[in-house]
Amino acid sequence: MSGSSIRRTSLRSTALVCVAAIGLGLPQPASAAERTRSSERGAFTAAEAASARPDGLPAGLRIPGDDPAAFARFLEDARAAHDPWLVLSGGGENGAFAAGLLKGWSEAGTRPTFGVITGVSTGAMIAPFAFIGSAGDEALRQGYTEISAADVFEFGGTNESLTDTWPLKRRIDRSVTPKLLQAVAAEHAKGRRLLVATTAVDSERPVLWDMGAIAGTGGPKALALFRDIILASSAVPGVFPPVMVEAVAGSKHIQEMHDDGGTTAPYYLAPEAWLLATHPVPLPTHRVYLVVNNSLAPQFQMASRTTLSVLGRSLSAAIKAQTRAALALSRSFAQRTGLDLQVAEIDGRFTRTTTAPFDQTYMKALFAHGEVLGRNGTAFTGEAQGREAETGTKASDLPAISLAGTGEAQDSAVRDLARR
Repeated sequence: MSGSSIRRTSLRSTALVCVAAIGLGLPQPASAAERTRSSERGAFTAAEAASARPDGLPAGLRIPGDDPAAFARFLEDARAAHDPWLVLSGGGENGAFAAGLLKGWSEAGTRPTFGVITGVSTGAMIAPFAFIGSAGDEALRQGYTEISAADVFEFGGTNESLTDTWPLKRRIDRSVTPKLLQAVAAEHAKGRRLLVATTAVDSERPVLWDMGAIAGTGGPKALALFRDIILASSAVPGVFPPVMVEAVAGSKHIQEMHDDGGTTAPYYLAPEAWLLATHPVPLPTHRVYLVVNNSLAPQFQMASRTTLSVLGRSLSAAIKAQTRAALALSRSFAQRTGLDLQVAEIDGRFTRTTTAPFDQTYMKALFAHGEVLGRNGTAFTGEAQGREAETGTKASDLPAISLAGTGEAQDSAVRDLARR
């Protein structure tokens, strides 16, 4: 299987990479026929959207990502959920960090068999190959060190976005093969779970897809849906086109619109209401490895007085702020539930920068950096010290976060889970 596709899926943070590419005019149009999409969608209601299932496939392949009760029921059926988890964030080309880290971890012989793996955006590209263990390492290496902007998108735009991602879709189709789905389904049968998050544009809610269950369904429609979800999870709003998922609500056929999972969260650990609860329910696992494919420290770079430059810099600031807030929430939850949360990020130990989109030299260096950290066992141990040095704040100094102000309905839902 070719891992080329893995890297093409950039996350919302890729928005700034794509914006830079657009500013450079890279690359130019290819086939107009491949860019043609119908803009017509039949009307449907919120109730129909809530009851819909993917066309030609069984129900139960996804849950609302913001529903604590649904998430709890899902975990009850995951026999290996007590094993360590791997949580992969978005980050565009910076996914080379996680790809290298996983390869180095395999080489060290200390990489766990993760009971649950979750992926958002570029993390969604990595997750299926991480799920099958070291057998996916070479595909990840290829996917994050041997690509260019032309492998991801085409400048020219569609009705829904500034660019078209037909090159990315083509590469996903080549790398996400029936053989890969068979391997994912085999691991799913052991009680392990592979989850990818998208955002349902119409309902403004995260959707959590059970990729192992989809793989286990088999057939052309399952393969097509698996590929579509990976593409959708990285569809940066306004920059990359959303992905349409054909679905059925009762006897009515509808067309759902899904885009970047990073729109609602930079990574997926659990529903927000679960994490925010005054008396949170512990996760079934005692350890989570979180890989943040981004540098969260502010970086100075002069912006030009153009829409694209301002948009790119602003998105970069917003994504970093969102990720820092998510980390604070996750750490607070971990402290209150006794969860061993191990965090790796692109910290001050990696100093190379680039202004070019999908710079192979940069990605190869970042992959090599992650590989060394994974092999030496220092990927997750240097994060806390690095942040303390930058901010003067220890993780243990972060305040506990309560559910005050977030709504009694959410608080009640989480209390119900505690009584189960």
